[in-house]
Amino acid sequence: MRVRDPRKEKAIRDQALAMIVKHGFDGLSMQKLARAAHVSPATIYIYFQDREDLILKLYAEISERMFAATLENFDPAMAFDEGLKVQWINRARYFLKHPMEMHFMEQIRFSPLHERAFRATGCKFNELMKAFVRNAIQRKQLVRVPVEVYWSVAFAPLYQLVKFHMHGKGLPGTGTFVLDDKTMLLTLDLVLKALKP
Repeated sequence: MRVRDPRKEKAIRDQALAMIVKHGFDGLSMQKLARAAHVSPATIYIYFQDREDLILKLYAEISERMFAATLENFDPAMAFDEGLKVQWINRARYFLKHPMEMHFMEQIRFSPLHERAFRATGCKFNELMKAFVRNAIQRKQLVRVPVEVYWSVAFAPLYQLVKFHMHGKGLPGTGTFVLDDKTMLLTLDLVLKALKP
């Protein structure tokens, strides 16, 4: 049995993430990955059963960090406006610090692997988010809408602002864009108004 080397495993994971973000899942081949990580193709199989196992483990690692960051100072019993603000600040901070991970999470969300990956890793996080929403609805702090509508109103504006920031520009003709606290809190205020009963 070959000895596991944490540095090699990290190099494989880092290069896989970079390749997926740049070329999509179809652009990830074990041969190209081995070259990029400076290991032999056989070395990859010490750490991962196959390409799908690598993607799922990469998702598990990233989602665990992202969920932990999102939940910092958060409690599902919080008032809705306070809890959503904590989540916005945490999510923005995390994604601005880890832009490749944000791209990867978006890619996997719209892939055939997402349902399987989320079931394996996101159940506790999902339950906390559901409890937060249920509490807010019961306290009449949040309008009852389908979950996709809730997510689109509650978080899509934040994610779009983060994307504008990452690209350094907003809509055509508006010049450079930098996401600051004032802009984020202005947007959050509008979101909270839209979600109140």
